[in-house]
Amino acid sequence: MIGGGYVGLVSATCFAEFGLHVNVVETNPDRLNALKQGIIPIYEPGLDILVTNNIKANRLQFFDKIEEAIAECEAIFIAVGTPPRNGDGHADMRYVHQAAEQIATHLKQYAVIVTKSTVPVGTSRRIAQIIHQKNPNLEFDVASNPEFLREGDAIKDCMNPDRVIIGIEKDKADHGKKAQEVMTRLYQPLFQRETPILFTNLESAELAKYASNCFLAMKLSYVNELADLCEQVGGNIEDITKGMGLDPRIGKFFLQPGPGFGGSCFPKDTLALIRIAQEAGNPVRMIETAAQANDARKANISGRIIQLCDGNVNNKTIAILGLTFKPNTDDMRESASLPIIHRLVEAGAIIKAFDPIGNEKAQPLLPKSVQYYDNIQDAATNADALVILTEWSEFRSLSPDSLKSWMTEPLVIDLRNIYNPQTMREQGIQYYSVGRPHKHTVI
Repeated sequence: MIGGGYVGLVSATCFAEFGLHVNVVETNPDRLNALKQGIIPIYEPGLDILVTNNIKANRLQFFDKIEEAIAECEAIFIAVGTPPRNGDGHADMRYVHQAAEQIATHLKQYAVIVTKSTVPVGTSRRIAQIIHQKNPNLEFDVASNPEFLREGDAIKDCMNPDRVIIGIEKDKADHGKKAQEVMTRLYQPLFQRETPILFTNLESAELAKYASNCFLAMKLSYVNELADLCEQVGGNIEDITKGMGLDPRIGKFFLQPGPGFGGSCFPKDTLALIRIAQEAGNPVRMIETAAQANDARKANISGRIIQLCDGNVNNKTIAILGLTFKPNTDDMRESASLPIIHRLVEAGAIIKAFDPIGNEKAQPLLPKSVQYYDNIQDAATNADALVILTEWSEFRSLSPDSLKSWMTEPLVIDLRNIYNPQTMREQGIQYYSVGRPHKHTVI
C-alpha cells in the first residue's frame, strides 16, 4: 500500500485483518515513526486497535523505501493523495505518477498495480504507459479499485462493504484473467460473505467513485434548497424527506438538511467530475448546479445567523458547537464551519468554540481570535447565541434548562435539526432550525 494516509492506512489495516500480509509505504518520517509505534495520526473509531493488533501479529508493516515494501508483493495499491490542482479544480496526479515511476524502477516480479486513490478516467492506462516506458520488460497488470469509505464508519465500510468495484483491462484476455484471479484472492473473505463484487473495465471503475459521490452531493444540495422553500411556504422538511425516503427509488439517506456538505470527498469529487466532463465535451449540468448551490449556502448561512442576532453580532459572544465537517472525525477539509466562523469574526463576533475531536485541527484554519474550550458548558457560558454546526451525539443530550442557565440570551440556532422545536420553545428557548415551522423566523 503506497501511502499511509486515511485511505491507505484504513485499507491496509483491513486487508491485514483479513489475514493478508500488508506492507505500507509512508515517506513522511514523523508519520512513519508514529505508525510503527501504533500511534494513529488520524481520528477514526476503532482503527488504532486494529493497527496495533495487526502489527503484533506481523501482518502489518511500515516502510519508507518502496523497493523493500514491494519486493514480494502480488498486488501494489496506490493510495496517495489526489488533491484539487490549484486554479482549475483538476485532480493533482503528480503523486500517483511518481508512485508509478518508482514501482517501474523497483518491481522485479509480476504484480497487479491497483489505484485505490480517487483518480480521473484514464489514470490506470496512464500508469501502464509510465511503467511500460520506464521498464519495457516488466510483466504486470493494472486495475482500479475505488474506495467507498465514510469517515467515522471506515472500518465497517472496509470490512463489510455494500459493494466492491474492480476495474481490469478486459481487452487483454490473458492478463485480465490473471489480474482478476489476484484481486479475487485479495477479497476472498468478502466473496465468502456474498458481498456484491463487480468486475468492470478500467474506465467504469474509475468513474464509479465520482458518480456515487456526486449523486449523494446532489441529494444534499437538493434537500437544502427544498428546506429553504419550506421556510417560505410553511412546509416541514422533516415530514417531506420522511415521505420521500419511504419511496424505495429514492431512499432515506442523505436527505438531512444542513449548512452545506464538506469533507475530503464531495467538494473535491464534484469539482473533478465537472472538469472531466467539460474536457470530454459533455458537461454535467446538475453536478455543476449542486456544487454552486453548496458554495452559496455556506456563504449565506453566516448572514442568516447575523440576521437572527438582530442584524448585528459586533461584540456579541457566539458559542459554536461542532467544527468538523461531520461527527466521528477530526477532518476539517471544506467544513462549513470555516467560512461561517470567518464571516462572523469579520462582523465583530466573539467566537467560543467546542468540538469533541476537532479543536486542534481547526486552530490553524480559523481566525486567531477564536477561543477553544474542552466542554460544552464553558463554550456556552455567557454566550448571546449558540450555533450547532456538527451533529455530534453528545450535543443531543443537552437540556434546555442548562442552556438557559449558562447563556446570557437563550438563543439557539440549530443547523442540524437535532432538537425538538416545541420542547425548546416550551422551555423558554428562542430556537431556530432548518426548514421546519416555528413561531419565529426560521433559517
